[in-house]
Amino acid sequence: MNKRVKQPSQRLTRTSRHQRQASLISAAATLFATNGFRGTTTKQIALAAGVSEALLFKHFPTKRALYTAILSEKADYSELQEAVEEAAVKREDKQLFMLLANYRIRKGADPLLFRLLLFSALEGHEMSDMFFRQQYRVFHDLLAGYIRQRIADGAYRPLDPLLAARAFFGIIVHHRLLHDILGLPMHRTHEATVEEYVALFLNGLIRQ
Repeated sequence: MNKRVKQPSQRLTRTSRHQRQASLISAAATLFATNGFRGTTTKQIALAAGVSEALLFKHFPTKRALYTAILSEKADYSELQEAVEEAAVKREDKQLFMLLANYRIRKGADPLLFRLLLFSALEGHEMSDMFFRQQYRVFHDLLAGYIRQRIADGAYRPLDPLLAARAFFGIIVHHRLLHDILGLPMHRTHEATVEEYVALFLNGLIRQ
């Protein structure tokens, strides 16, 4: 059976297309995070990416399509979710909370995405719901479910699992507001900070 061999020009075209899309996504993400979704025009995005507005529409027909592409490229948490689910199965309390805090504060601490979330929420735009569902909801539900199970195990004291999960993520969000948005210098290392947050939270959960 003969296999069709890709010509160099085809590979070049695909690479060029990918690079152009990446450039447009990067330009749009920066502008959305600076001016908001409503405050950013497609003309501004095209100008920042160094292309015509017509070419922008060829790749992304709407700003919504661009926003969706940004989330798809910058918000892939499949590996984190697998690791957290594995820790949950093994009942590794500290490991589970460390994974979530470490990723949000260190590895996954992308100020650009955080600013996008804030702008979307302040504008009351539908994108804020999309952002929440892809960025946070899955881990809110996962953590609330884990806390509920540990209460049933007798390991945690009786409390509202959903409020507890929100409280934990609230610590992380507040941390990022202070340091990523307001620019407050950290007085401890990321590692020490995460350790302290997790210890404080778990001490409030574990049944004495």
